[in-house]
Amino acid sequence: MTLRMDEVLQQARPVLPVLVIEDVSLALDVARALHAGGVSVLEVTLRTPRALDAVAAIRKELPEVLVGAGTLIHTEQFLEAREAGAQFAVSPGCTERLAAAAEDSGLPYLPGVMTPSEVLLALEYGYRSLKLFPANGNASVKMLKSFKGPFTGIRFCPTGGVTPDNLLSFLRLPNVACVGGTWVAPANLIRARAWDQITQLAAEACELASSLEHHA
Repeated sequence: MTLRMDEVLQQARPVLPVLVIEDVSLALDVARALHAGGVSVLEVTLRTPRALDAVAAIRKELPEVLVGAGTLIHTEQFLEAREAGAQFAVSPGCTERLAAAAEDSGLPYLPGVMTPSEVLLALEYGYRSLKLFPANGNASVKMLKSFKGPFTGIRFCPTGGVTPDNLLSFLRLPNVACVGGTWVAPANLIRARAWDQITQLAAEACELASSLEHHA
């Protein structure tokens, strides 16, 4: 069964960890630490030479976690990601060629947008789940509020500027499906093998969000 991107984001709520993995031997430990904290969807960015190996390792050993490939900026990366076992793809922007490559790969795709014109472009390609990047704190919260009127039925995953301090401001918005962020598993904690801290950060984000759901 092929997942749709809206289902991926729904499962990711509240947070989609964005991982930069330099040492593939640590990939499984990071994924396990996040899963222990309540995270079941994660994104491995293709910013490091071993990123696809990390995707493959997590898929093989931890089937209960959904793994996506992020920072796809070249068309050939979509097939490479799929072959590594990625279950969805994420880009910082959206172009005609990337949209076509995503379609060819068959992967659920989360393209990045920043302006109303970019949202319209993504809509023309049939995308209704979008990554807002970069998400600049309160300015982006206000922008997403203003997007709600003209762009009905569009769900966003703000990324790049989301922190524990503004997490709830984003998640309160009806057009925000989940948020993306590196703060849940930052590179320094991965390097330090601080798995308990990563589990705690994930659990804290999930607890914050569940307090919001209870008040809804």
